[in-house]
Amino acid sequence: MSLDVYLSRVQATDVYEANITHNLNSMAKEAGLYKALWRPEEIGIEKASDLISILEEGLALLRRDPERFRKLNPSNGWGNYEGFVKFVEEYLSACREYPDATMRANR
Repeated sequence: MSLDVYLSRVQATDVYEANITHNLNSMAKEAGLYKALWRPEEIGIEKASDLISILEEGLALLRRDPERFRKLNPSNGWGNYEGFVKFVEEYLSACREYPDATMRANR
């Protein structure tokens, strides 16, 4: 006979990480994505699943009218429409893959 003892704990681990310039905040606002991306705690977003429909709607709007959003490209050249669309696409994909992941944004 023997005795087995274990101490276990669950530690948070990041399953996705991305960065985008704040220079695209006007574009994000125009697409209805600013609060969800930069200030999710202000609108009650806690889990990746909370972001999915918001990201889908914003991405659809971005794709529907690219010229409207290209006009919001930062004049300093840091960030652009194409990069923002890619950021949203990849973030949406990660949210779908990890819907139970806890969401946080550092700004």
